[in-house]
Amino acid sequence: MNKAVRYGNNTLADKLFLFGEMLLLLASSFAASYIASFYTPIDQELAAINAALFTGSVMLCALSVGLYDQKLREDTGGVLKRVVITLIFSAILLEGIIYGFAPSLRLTHIYSLLASAVAAVTLTSFRLLFHYHDITRISRRKVLILGSGERASIIERRMRRNVDKRNFIIHGFVRIEGDQPGHIPDSKAIEFDYRTSLYEYAVEHEIEQLVIACDERRNMLPVEHLFKCKTRGIDVIEILDFIEQETGQIAVNLIYPSWVIYSNGFEMNHRFKTSLDHRMNAILALMLLAVVWPIMLVTALIIYFDDGRRTGASIFYRQVRIGLDGKPFQILKFRSMRPDAEAGGAVWASVNDNRVTRIGAFIRKYRVDELPQLFNILRGDMGFVGPRPERPEFVEKLVKEIPYYNQRHNVKPGLTGWAQLKYPYGSTTEDAQEKLKFDLYYIKHRTLMLDLVILIRTVEIVLFGKGR
Repeated sequence: MNKAVRYGNNTLADKLFLFGEMLLLLASSFAASYIASFYTPIDQELAAINAALFTGSVMLCALSVGLYDQKLREDTGGVLKRVVITLIFSAILLEGIIYGFAPSLRLTHIYSLLASAVAAVTLTSFRLLFHYHDITRISRRKVLILGSGERASIIERRMRRNVDKRNFIIHGFVRIEGDQPGHIPDSKAIEFDYRTSLYEYAVEHEIEQLVIACDERRNMLPVEHLFKCKTRGIDVIEILDFIEQETGQIAVNLIYPSWVIYSNGFEMNHRFKTSLDHRMNAILALMLLAVVWPIMLVTALIIYFDDGRRTGASIFYRQVRIGLDGKPFQILKFRSMRPDAEAGGAVWASVNDNRVTRIGAFIRKYRVDELPQLFNILRGDMGFVGPRPERPEFVEKLVKEIPYYNQRHNVKPGLTGWAQLKYPYGSTTEDAQEKLKFDLYYIKHRTLMLDLVILIRTVEIVLFGKGR
């Protein structure tokens, strides 16, 4: 696999950040155990074990609330709020699960309070200092875009914010013969005899990566110079792969069949994804049902007393969706709209939809309406992670309008997915195309580890009411 195309483009700055945070958490734990020892003697070996447990628990919970999202944009208050929530979740995890199964590992309650308090201060300060001084600059690579036409302009349009360019600096866009003019501002375009001096230019300006983004490639690129750049250690990459590595999506409008055929990824031979997939999903669904059934019962009663008793409408909503290999199935949800919501036919749901009931707005925001889909998972219609299933009326339209849309049905649909983490609520064809870019990225790179990351980070969506 191309080293640049992978989930989690870890740079030196990312590694330093994770290492620094880990050291701070370990230090917070040891400091807390030292202070607590003045009140109750603490075994040093047990203190070391608790330091490891505390650090691992906090970092796992930080991942679940989005603190390791490379594109997280929060002010001081927002960072502090997420850190506090992280430490609360960590305390629940440690006290309710780990110490519950192994009470002999528990230190004093004074230790727990002190460790959380010290970590709250150190983590918040470290994160604000890290981002204020923008330490990512130490590992940003210098990128030269070969092209200044329509294809190259996609990079310019989609990566304007600093947060989008945290891993690289664009040196400029080289005008290549055959490019459609007028797409890149003159201030960012570069003109030189690239056919005879591309290698020398790249070496002179310390270019670390060349991105092939010209509109017309046939006989337009100096292959010999690209080869020399490659042997010099300068990475040469397609625009599709560049966008994929930096955004976590596949640009469907740039895909050509040979790229799909020869590109790394899209492997379907993972044993976990075949023989064990349904059993693992079913076990996880049963475990989750054992935890959330009281929430489901209360939700059902509220829907019934809100308007179900008066209208006679069911508390559940059954709807046909398209699943694996394009086969339809009935999805089950808690009803969040009025009984006559679609009297005039299928309509996209939208933000602040006036068809949504009072309780419906709340359960949709926090994903409570999706809980009955655990039964769909038990039946094998869905998995926990995958592209969200769409209605056949919309699929028929989207397949005609969006290239490669049907490919999202090559895997089982999911309760949550990569697109739900990365893209906000959408209700248009354009939104469907944007979500498809993330769905195809997931299909290409899906592994057990990526599924686990998506499941953990879904906590952030539920907690903060993000995405759909």
